[in-house]
Amino acid sequence: MLIRVNIALVVLFLVAMGAIGWEASSMLRANARNEALREAGLMMGSALAIRAYTSSEIVPLLSASMQSSFLPQSVPSYAATQNFLKLRLDHPEYAYKEATLNPTNPRDRAADWEADIVQRFRNDPAVAEVSGERDTPMGRSLYLARPIRAGAACIACHGLPSAAPQTLIERYGTNNGFGWQTGEIIGAQLVSVPIATATDRADRRLTSFMALAAATFAALLVAVNGVLYLVVARPLRRTARIAERLSRGEPSDEAFPTGGELGTLARAFARMRTSLEKSLALLGS
Repeated sequence: MLIRVNIALVVLFLVAMGAIGWEASSMLRANARNEALREAGLMMGSALAIRAYTSSEIVPLLSASMQSSFLPQSVPSYAATQNFLKLRLDHPEYAYKEATLNPTNPRDRAADWEADIVQRFRNDPAVAEVSGERDTPMGRSLYLARPIRAGAACIACHGLPSAAPQTLIERYGTNNGFGWQTGEIIGAQLVSVPIATATDRADRRLTSFMALAAATFAALLVAVNGVLYLVVARPLRRTARIAERLSRGEPSDEAFPTGGELGTLARAFARMRTSLEKSLALLGS
């Protein structure tokens, strides 16, 4: 009996743990992705802060020098990109790029997958943000992207080549980075953060949870087996042993167990034994 009970309990446990494990894994991985998205959002906010600081604090300081030579440090996108290039020296799995379809600096040209994101923004200007996952040489990565629109300040350098500062023309030429229109989506800010670290943490938490659940089930199984043996199995075996002897007409001084859940059955067998003993005594006389 105990074997059948244990098999049933183990099957129920495996089914329950399979369902719970699947649900817990989905929740933990979703939390890991949200954690990576929050991290990407902080990086994006940092890039925007660097751009704003460059525009308000650095550009006024360099405006006079720009008459004689073009200083890329005055370009907000350049400042944000350079800042994150410094970060990548210690954290190569993180990345920031202002991917542009027609950039002045070839370094900023959008790769194929980045160009697809930019095109999505151009096709649907109402989309303010997109995110997704992709495989990189550094492992699985989550990206967060926001559109870059050409503002009035951008057109001064990226409108017609004839209207651009001469120092810019001398540095980059006239082949790239021109023809932008005010309000046009010309690129996308892209932040990439590793998701493998957060996913690994989620997997370790799931493993710990499953191990704890298995240990708890094992302890409960031992306790249930102990209770069933003491309350059901042992009294039932004793009752069956005495009843077997009585059925063969063998005398037995062993008393039926009277405690526990089987007390009613034991009392019925005790009355049957008394009746049998009386009947045998009458037959003997």
